[in-house]
Amino acid sequence: MARYKIDIEYTGTNLCGWQKQKNGLSIQEILEKSLFKLTGEKKRIQGSGRTDAGVHALNQVAHFDLNKKIKTDSIRDGLNFHIKNLYKKYKISVLKCKKVKKNFNSRFDAKERTYLYKILDRRSPPTLQNKMVWHIKKKLDEKSMKKAAKLLIGKHDFTSFRSTECQAKSPVKTINSIKIIRKSSQIELWIKARSFLHNQVRIIAGTLMMVGKGKIKKKDLEEIIKLKKRGAAGQTAPAHGLFLYSIKY
Repeated sequence: MARYKIDIEYTGTNLCGWQKQKNGLSIQEILEKSLFKLTGEKKRIQGSGRTDAGVHALNQVAHFDLNKKIKTDSIRDGLNFHIKNLYKKYKISVLKCKKVKKNFNSRFDAKERTYLYKILDRRSPPTLQNKMVWHIKKKLDEKSMKKAAKLLIGKHDFTSFRSTECQAKSPVKTINSIKIIRKSSQIELWIKARSFLHNQVRIIAGTLMMVGKGKIKKKDLEEIIKLKKRGAAGQTAPAHGLFLYSIKY
């Protein structure tokens, strides 16, 4: 038996997220059914993390074991062939496949995860980027957003920035870096950490958006962190603006 690591790119639109669920079709289910078509083996494919419904990935990582001997290029190409034939309307692509050590774990071996959140702040709605950005009609003050974001870097109790349904044992997380970059009418929020709480990035994005609108001040953000109440922070930004960008091992 050998263990394989795959890098996956996908659009989360109309899917229920990474993890298999009873109420919809997931990326994990599509990959597992495609792997069965390719190899005849029913195997669980474990991802590096669970992306929610509507969230996209530029480089999700997953692993699985196979009894059958098969070349890595054949796994990549075979999975893409069956994904295309079985699920034509969904955009999922296996970018790479690599044989790894038997103890490799795509989730627990990850040292850092990078997420990208995209905000389009212009009057006109998106066309080519529809369902790929959060559209805000009012121009945001990205300079204020940058200053406020610095308060979130480091180790904090992020109770105010996690979903009420979050099942993590501890609300304490360490954010390694946050960068906010403007590109014409688009603001990119880049955030790095070893791991995140449920909806943490989206709540941070929603809160910083309100900073950009002038509804939350930098000094308010310090109080929001101290309050440790979900209702103190801003809204949860829409899933379709979020991308799992990369994972460092």
